[in-house]
Amino acid sequence: MKKLVFFLCIVCMTTTVEAQEFIPLWKKGKMPNSRGLNLPDSIANERIYRVGTPGLYLFETSRAENKGAAVIIVPGGGYARLAYQISGFQLAKWFNTMGITAFVLQHRLPQSPDVKTCYKAPLQDIQRAVRYIRAHADRWGIEPQKIGVMGSSAGAHLSACAATLSDDWSQAGDTLDRISFRPDFAILVSPVVSMDEIAHKGSRQNLLGKYDTPELREKFSCDKQVSTTTPPMFIVHAMNDPAVSCLNSLRLFDALKRNDIKGSSLHIFPAGKHSIALRNNPGSTDEWTNLAEQWLIETGFIR
Repeated sequence: MKKLVFFLCIVCMTTTVEAQEFIPLWKKGKMPNSRGLNLPDSIANERIYRVGTPGLYLFETSRAENKGAAVIIVPGGGYARLAYQISGFQLAKWFNTMGITAFVLQHRLPQSPDVKTCYKAPLQDIQRAVRYIRAHADRWGIEPQKIGVMGSSAGAHLSACAATLSDDWSQAGDTLDRISFRPDFAILVSPVVSMDEIAHKGSRQNLLGKYDTPELREKFSCDKQVSTTTPPMFIVHAMNDPAVSCLNSLRLFDALKRNDIKGSSLHIFPAGKHSIALRNNPGSTDEWTNLAEQWLIETGFIR
């Protein structure tokens, strides 16, 4: 039955980027790390290649079905593009079937000509997104302590950074600065985690650019940033992933275990490559969505 619901959600989804409700993250002239260029968004083939206005696409549940939780979905794309449909809107519709309010993040890409310091921009946008949703939680019937992040591939890396890094790079001089930017949980699919020898080199190059130093490689290796304040994570990976080694997920879970992050869960499936999706996954990999929903219930993020 759940598989049928997922299928219907995807088949019936005709929403375009232009039609979906969009919430800008920054007031005009207040976006940090910006050169002030007026850049239009560049969209083609269900990919966003340039982001002029960072923001959130809202996928709201009905009041009757609302379970009080929210998730920010970060599309993948190697920090070069955002695959907003397959790793964004489709996932948002799935979360809605669980009564979870979903937001798809359109974050700045590091190599945008408007960005001053490439590696800061995506993190600034996701930190601001968490703050914004927490500040306006009542508007959507969200409990402020039940706001998570979810991403695939490079989107999972940014989600993990939001969950592990303590640097506050999203100060904007307004009331949101006083609100916590740390998410309460993270769901990571085929995540880029490390910036060292097992890194996805394209993601590392696009994120760090000319600032590719040993110090920043360590800072953006999420397994090395896990602390006792890191929220619980649900991690999914395929053992035969040719693009992002499952060693990334193993390292991250090892760090979660060493820091006693209770509730964390790791699932390494034998197949799926770098294409784990909502449905039609090979063999047991197709159970990851059911496992994720059960995990959200077990950890108390949905009731």
